Amino acid sequence: MKNWKKWIAAGLPFLMAFSLTACSQDEAGGGQGKGDVVTITWARGKDETQESKKLVEAFEKAHPNIKINIKDMPTDTGQYHDQMVTMLSASSSEIDVFNADVIWPAEFAKAGYLEPLDRYIDHDQIDLGKYIPGAVQAGKVDGQQYALPKYIDAGLLFYRKDLIPSPPKTWDDLIKLAKETKGKGGTQFGYLMQAKQYEGLVCNFIEFAGAYGGRILDDKGNVVINSPGTIKGLEKLIEITQSDFVPKNISTFTEVETHTSFTQGQAPLARNWPYMYNLVQDKSQSKVVDKVGVAPLPAGDHGSVAALGGWMMGINKFSKHKKEAWEFVKFMSGPEGQKISAIYGGKTPTYLPTFDDPEVQKAYPLFGDKNYVQGVSAAIPRPISPDYPKISDVIQIEVSKAVTGKETAEQAVKNMDTQLKQLLHQ
Repeated sequence: MKNWKKWIAAGLPFLMAFSLTACSQDEAGGGQGKGDVVTITWARGKDETQESKKLVEAFEKAHPNIKINIKDMPTDTGQYHDQMVTMLSASSSEIDVFNADVIWPAEFAKAGYLEPLDRYIDHDQIDLGKYIPGAVQAGKVDGQQYALPKYIDAGLLFYRKDLIPSPPKTWDDLIKLAKETKGKGGTQFGYLMQAKQYEGLVCNFIEFAGAYGGRILDDKGNVVINSPGTIKGLEKLIEITQSDFVPKNISTFTEVETHTSFTQGQAPLARNWPYMYNLVQDKSQSKVVDKVGVAPLPAGDHGSVAALGGWMMGINKFSKHKKEAWEFVKFMSGPEGQKISAIYGGKTPTYLPTFDDPEVQKAYPLFGDKNYVQGVSAAIPRPISPDYPKISDVIQIEVSKAVTGKETAEQAVKNMDTQLKQLLHQ
C-alpha cells in the first residue's frame, strides 16, 4: 500500500524520488580502524518511553564499532537551549550529536555551533524528497543543511465525529460549524485554540497569516509581514477569538487548557498538536474516546497552513567524532530510526514511507489516517532566523493586543513591520 503517495501528491507535488546508498566507513562511517570502538555522546531531553533505548540498541547492533553515551538534558526546552549554548559557546566537545528544537538551527548555525551536513548527504546520495518538506526546510540555513528532522509536530484540527460528519474545509466553514454546534452534545463552546501571549499564539498567527498568503520573512530574511494576506489572516484570527463561540477567557488558553476542555467534551472543534490524540483516546481522562477525528487545519485564500513543531538532529561543530556522529544522525532520521521512534515513542515520522508501515500503523492507528498525514505535511517552519526568540517576542505582544481588541489587525501588522525591521536592521 502506498497511500502516502496519493495523499501527498494531492497537495505536495514537489515530493521527489529517494535513494539511500551506504557510504564507506572511511568517508562517513567513522574512519576508525578495524576493531577500534568509538563512543559518541548524544544529548537529548529526558525520555520516559522505550524509544531512546531501542534506538541505541538497534544502532549499536548495526554499527558495532560505535557506542552511544546518552546525556540527559532538561525537559524544559528553554533550559535545554541555554545549557547547549553555554557548552557550545565554549567550543566544548563534550557532546557529539544532539536533538535540536526546530527553531534552533538558524541561531546555532550562525553562531558556528553546527556542522554543515551537505557533503555527508551528497556522499550518501540522500534525496530529501521523501521527507516532509517543512521539516527539512527548518534545518536549512543560507542554502546549507545543518540539521535533519527527527520527528515532527504540526498544528491540527480535532473534531467530534458524532457532532460533525466531516471537518470544515475553510476557516469560514469552521466559524459556521462552531456557531451551529455550540451547546450540542453537552458542549459549552464551539471552538478551542491557544490565544495566550506566548509561543503558541505565534504558531496560531503564522497559520492564519499563511492561509491567506502572508509571511513574516522572505527566503532572504527580509521582513515582509506588512501585506494584505497577513492582515486578512489576522482579521480572521481576531474574528474567532472575539466571537461568542470560544471561551471568554480564550486569551489565557495554552495547549493544556485546550486539551483539558476538549477531552471533557466541552467543544466540538479544537486546534492543537498531535499529542492530544492520545489524550482523547485515554479512557481514564477523556469523555470523548472514539468520537474524535483529525484533519488538516482549515484553508484560507491560499490553502491550509500548519505551524511546524518538532525536533531535528545536528552534529556539534566541535565534535572530535563527526563521521561517527553522522552515522548516528543518518540512522535516526532514516527509515529504521523513524520506525523505532514512531512505534516506541509515538513520534510522528518525517520520512513519509514510515506512515505506510503496517507495524507503525498497528502501534499508532493515527499514523495511518490520510487526514493526519496531510495535516502534518502542510507544516511550515516559523521564521528561520538567528534572532527568532526576539522576533517571537514582537509577534506575541502585538498579536495579543489584536486578539484582545486593543489594536486592529492593520495596526498590529504595521507595528510588527516597524519593530521587526528595527530588530533586524532593515
